[in-house]
Amino acid sequence: MTLILVAHGTRAASGARTTHALADEVRHLLPETPVKVAFADVRAPDVTTVLRSVRGPAIVVPAFLASGYHVRVDVPAQIEAAGPRDVVVTAALGPAPSLVAAMHERLAEAGWRPGDAVVMAAAGSSDPRALADVRRAALLLGARTGGVVRIGYAATAQPGIAEVVAEVRESAARVAVASWLLAPGLFQRAVAGCPADVVAEPLGDHPKVADLVVRRYAEGLFYRAAA
Repeated sequence: MTLILVAHGTRAASGARTTHALADEVRHLLPETPVKVAFADVRAPDVTTVLRSVRGPAIVVPAFLASGYHVRVDVPAQIEAAGPRDVVVTAALGPAPSLVAAMHERLAEAGWRPGDAVVMAAAGSSDPRALADVRRAALLLGARTGGVVRIGYAATAQPGIAEVVAEVRESAARVAVASWLLAPGLFQRAVAGCPADVVAEPLGDHPKVADLVVRRYAEGLFYRAAA
């Protein structure tokens, strides 16, 4: 059963390398399972192309932190364009508590200290359901850091990350930004440019991300067996 890991896609080579590194982590955890990478946007190959290269059934795991347009529209459309296939699409990754734990660890690695004001940077979406996923992640992060976590967006939604950090800085000695992003690229560069004291790296190929991909794959297998 082939696992197709679908990422957003980025023109940044570092972002693509991160996605493939995550796929390598998944291969290590599932040594008997073929793992292929596809991109929903910007970068090739897309889901249609990868599915056409697969013989037999496949489980598609959308590696997204919120279920926005790409998860609800692009990925299903690309699957349909591949023609009749034995395919199961799992839920997206976020806002799983294990990923929030990974985000917290990245924040600590970057230099966050208890007592720092925390802002969570997310990609943004025009889909209110995706924004609800982001708010859920911020609430879970706040439970870990012990304070209210404000949200700033790198694109698409408001308020912007730089604006939120500037507002928080008016009443905080130090501001730390947690990155609710999966890979380096345009959005992470926008986050890195904000006026914070600490800016965390994206989740990337953190072991907890790979573990969740494997869990989603297992859920897909269960669903297919029960169907």
